[in-house]
Amino acid sequence: MAMTRRQTMVQLTDEMNAELDREAIQRRCSRSAIIRQAITDHLDRTSLQRDITDYVTAYQRTPQGARDVWGAVASAEDSDGKALAFSLDAEDAAAGFSWDDHA
Repeated sequence: MAMTRRQTMVQLTDEMNAELDREAIQRRCSRSAIIRQAITDHLDRTSLQRDITDYVTAYQRTPQGARDVWGAVASAEDSDGKALAFSLDAEDAAAGFSWDDHA
């Protein structure tokens, strides 16, 4: 999918322009390509930082181990999971099935 490009004027100092020209020669590309890549890198870092900030904010709102709208999910998960496992083992044993037979 090709994206439409729009020309944008950017004012640079003579030193910045000279450094940009040296970089373009070294990379064998255009000044525009270097500027586009620099902007893309900056926007990616900004987006990543925003995602990290959102994650941290959400975690601070409801830290691990805290009760949420579902209650104490972590502790319920452990006890309910164990209870279910023991129940299934008992049903298997009552039906004559043993995991040891299939090891």
